[in-house]
Amino acid sequence: MKKIIYTFLGLATMTAVVNAQEKKINKANQNYKDYAYAPAIDSYEKLIKDGYSKEEIFKNLGNANYVNANYQEATKWYEQLFQLENTSIDPEFMYRYAQTLKSLEKYVESDVWMQKFKAANAQDQRAIKFGENLEYLDNIEANSNRYDIKNLAINSKESDFAPSMTNEMLVFSTARDSGLTSRKIHEWNNKAFLNLYKATANEQGDYVSASKLSKALNKKTHESSTAFTKDGNTVYFTRNNSENGKFSRDENGVSRLKIYKATLAEGEWINITELPFSGDNYSVAHPTLNKNETKLYFASDMPGTLGESDIFFVNINPDGSYSAPVNLGEKINTESRETFPFITQDNKLYFASDGHPGLGGLDVFVTNLENSHKPSIENIGRPINSEEDDFSFIFNEETKKGFFASNRDGGQGDDDIYSFIENKALDLNCHIKIAGVIKDMETGALLAKAEVMVCNGANEIITKGITGNDGSFSLDGDCAKGDYKLVATKEDYNQGDKMFATIAAKDITDVELSLEKTRRAAPIGTDLAKYLDIVPIYFDFDKSFIREDAKVSMEKVLAYLREFPEVHVQVRSHTDSRANDWYNEGLSVRRAKSTAAYLISQGIAEERISHKGFGETELTNECSNEVICSKEKHQANRRSEFIVVK
Repeated sequence: MKKIIYTFLGLATMTAVVNAQEKKINKANQNYKDYAYAPAIDSYEKLIKDGYSKEEIFKNLGNANYVNANYQEATKWYEQLFQLENTSIDPEFMYRYAQTLKSLEKYVESDVWMQKFKAANAQDQRAIKFGENLEYLDNIEANSNRYDIKNLAINSKESDFAPSMTNEMLVFSTARDSGLTSRKIHEWNNKAFLNLYKATANEQGDYVSASKLSKALNKKTHESSTAFTKDGNTVYFTRNNSENGKFSRDENGVSRLKIYKATLAEGEWINITELPFSGDNYSVAHPTLNKNETKLYFASDMPGTLGESDIFFVNINPDGSYSAPVNLGEKINTESRETFPFITQDNKLYFASDGHPGLGGLDVFVTNLENSHKPSIENIGRPINSEEDDFSFIFNEETKKGFFASNRDGGQGDDDIYSFIENKALDLNCHIKIAGVIKDMETGALLAKAEVMVCNGANEIITKGITGNDGSFSLDGDCAKGDYKLVATKEDYNQGDKMFATIAAKDITDVELSLEKTRRAAPIGTDLAKYLDIVPIYFDFDKSFIREDAKVSMEKVLAYLREFPEVHVQVRSHTDSRANDWYNEGLSVRRAKSTAAYLISQGIAEERISHKGFGETELTNECSNEVICSKEKHQANRRSEFIVVK
């Protein structure tokens, strides 16, 4: 009986333990679904410490750390996820794992997982861009070491980012303690809510103290990412969806981000209004203005977004209204995050992305919007970019100075603002090298001074040049992805062409094109043996039959006569100087008749072939009567010629 009671109590205890674990899991899952990532991470880690293991926990732990830029922690949990047996893993986890491996500088291992991701999701833009840029680390290295950077003294122990400039004043977003008795803590990351601060450089150009920008702009919500008009009287900024200065949440309990606009009057920010393309069920954030202040660019996950967040723009109409948002498209946007856009005075777009090939986390990229039909997306390299998140880049092209934020090691807080000076500009004009050789089709000889040009799909000439003495050419080509045609011409050759394709702006250095010699009817008086560059038709001593070795040359003469049926030739035959003149004249006539008869027997019309013997009257050398010569020299005179007469 006692045994039964103890067994029952044991089962009850086990049930209570299981129920307790399930409650902890459910609570952690609910926090995760509510974007309360900090308490979710804490709960999941306690469950794992207690020996609880489940696919969903590893997935959520990896993702919760990933979105909070805790990449090394995310790596650990994704790794354990992939070690589980009998799991069906979405390719997105492969991509995120590959990204987090970069934070550990494990680029080879990261590329292995990118190849797996590419095999599982070949149509994904990130997979395509990776496949087109397998040498991305070399390209990043080539773009690196162009900046001097400096950590700002005004950084706090918390998060400082999103710098912007207005009238020599630096404005930025910070999670530093507001000084209130009760700090406002955000459960996403256990950090204080963001406010807008300002700082002015001292005489040495350093920023050493900061203060709040404005009570009107800073509310009981997140505020960040400002963009000021050139006169400083209008600001666009990011704020959580709010009502009466407090969070306003959607049906899922999420307070989305919106862009607001305010104007300055007598030193106060007034007329704070939400922009009409913001929404309650999606976020718009991080505004930036173009040079003429006619376009406002921003990041959003609104309907029509390709990934987690895309870069859009709206036109600002003369009456102050806005056009419908326009997505910048898949050349720039991927299935991951494209965010924190910034437009320079020369219409270059800098933005942060973890979808384009980079060093890890968010990297800063740049493209020239003037080349929007064939954009070259460049990673701006180290030291701006690192293995961690690097973002909110702004730049003055005149002074070559700017700011950006990063959560890299060695900073003062979670995110720090860095100033920089650009020492060398990045060439954003898209160039590739198209190189190769032009050859003779028949002989393989390299052709010098051949004209070469490259045409695009619309048959427009992109570039052209001339081959060198070694038959080689090297041209600056168009790096826009597509099919192109190389065309080559040279005197006495038929025009030739060859199709090729450009992929990922890579150089093409092995184009080879062979040209066929032009076959024209030779002018009257031409000896076809010389024109066709064939071995002469030679005869044995005192003989008139066509030798076997001569038939190869005869075939080339026949081919020419078939190709040009209007050509008439006279066969002219000769002898050497041995024997008397009248005998040699008769011998040459017999040789001419024999040669002509061979041509006619092979299908050449009789009226096209005439013949004449010249005896020894037209020797090719000094071997006349009574001159002692070698057999070879006498052989050179025993020949037939094919002279064009019509």
